[in-house]
Amino acid sequence: MLSRRSVLKGTATAALAAGTVAMLPELSFAKAPLQSFQAPGFYRLKLGDIEITALSDGTIPLPLETLYTHTTEEKARAALAAALKPSPTQTSINAYLVNTGERLVLIDAGTGAYLGPSLGKLAANLAASGYRAEDIDDILLTHIHTDHSGGLAVDGKRVFPNATVRVNKRDLDFWMDAAAAEKATGALKSQFKEAQESLKPYLDAGKVEAFGDNAEAVPGIGTILRAGHTPGHSSMVVESGGQKLVFWGDVTHGDVLQFDEPGVAIEFDIDQDKAIEARAAAFTEAADQAYLVAGAHIAFPGIGHVRRDETNYDWVPLNYSGAL
Repeated sequence: MLSRRSVLKGTATAALAAGTVAMLPELSFAKAPLQSFQAPGFYRLKLGDIEITALSDGTIPLPLETLYTHTTEEKARAALAAALKPSPTQTSINAYLVNTGERLVLIDAGTGAYLGPSLGKLAANLAASGYRAEDIDDILLTHIHTDHSGGLAVDGKRVFPNATVRVNKRDLDFWMDAAAAEKATGALKSQFKEAQESLKPYLDAGKVEAFGDNAEAVPGIGTILRAGHTPGHSSMVVESGGQKLVFWGDVTHGDVLQFDEPGVAIEFDIDQDKAIEARAAAFTEAADQAYLVAGAHIAFPGIGHVRRDETNYDWVPLNYSGAL
């Protein structure tokens, strides 16, 4: 039963508590804004005496199941879903920097401003990695699609003022053919236009050189013709200290479906049958020799090994290392 004494005691306690709270500093909870940016996109490793730096140009969401050919959309979607890949799938665009100690060589040059704001980050990531565009001696293009050559120029000016661009002669002849560009339609017509815009400042400056099939592009960096994706599509090869790394270019798009089914092509392949043959040869060689591979459209940094498994092949990403 309540009494006057208990009511007064309760009132006094409440008043004391209120006074105590009033004397405490006002409590607040941090509402920090979200930080909507990623860390700089570069990753570095040593290959013998050579320094390799992977550079991200960014990622782009692609509906891969609608782009793969020689399969069905349903089958492609199921394979991606089984690997926990949503649709559209974030697809990396990677380039690579090779420092031999004598030359600084960039393999592929990203998209520039051609393919939207989620891409075109190569120049910034190059700077974040400790190098300047002016430092580049040579640019080796695996091929002249926009996502590999679009970053060469901005507003008609060379991004890499001291670099010579080197590309397989087949690809150079194909993409610089004015008559073929005039006859092209659809996406291919845009690709011709963008290829010629990107290469023109270097051609005008006498800074483009073609190499032959399976030839040395620059001293110490060889090439392997993997034609099909484009007429002169070529992988680049570096070796040092008993180690070997092959920069694939576009042997694959992604790291799931085409490893299980090498016979699956993609709409971007100019000659899909030859691209399938090139992929089969690349997989066989990589698995047999167990060398490192760098893929332009494998999840950044895109470096790893190819191994055989019960469904043809498997991609094994390079284990991260915080030390060189």
